[in-house]
Amino acid sequence: MTSAKDQAFARKGRVTGLVIAGGGIAAMLAPWIVTVLGLERRYEMLIYFGSLAAFVWAMVNIYQLWRMRQDN
Repeated sequence: MTSAKDQAFARKGRVTGLVIAGGGIAAMLAPWIVTVLGLERRYEMLIYFGSLAAFVWAMVNIYQLWRMRQDN
């Protein structure tokens, strides 16, 4: 069985992957979401900024994962 550190590493990688996928899907669907809900275009930009924040968060986590792997 793997150690607790390996499980934490794998979990962090899975969460990071899900955040990247979610941010990408949100960015692709932003125009459609705004049109369907009848929102103003500024909300589309809000969705884009949220996606950008998700990508920045994911990049920080990828760097942390890389550093964790270097320590092993």
